[in-house]
Amino acid sequence: MPTYRFENTKTGEITEELMSISEMEKHKKQKHINLLPPTQMNIVSSVGQIDSKTDSGWKDHLSRIADRHPESNLGKRYRRQSVRESQTKNILAKHRARAKKK
Repeated sequence: MPTYRFENTKTGEITEELMSISEMEKHKKQKHINLLPPTQMNIVSSVGQIDSKTDSGWKDHLSRIADRHPESNLGKRYRRQSVRESQTKNILAKHRARAKKK
């Protein structure tokens, strides 16, 4: 439940109360009560990579998806390649670069 700030216009008193939205609507309908804006905003942010805080189960799931889609960005990042596959890929890239120069 959220915390709401109210101002009593008769006394000038400002109070914070923890209540549900429906209770707040009822409380706000009183003539001498004003609802005040919150004093601070709750901002959520994160620092770092998305996968730096993920568990191994999720990483395994990503690797299974990457195995089915090897040429996607996910496949390039999470797919486990054998030594033979990586060497073949390097040789093909080398020959493509040579052919492009000609």
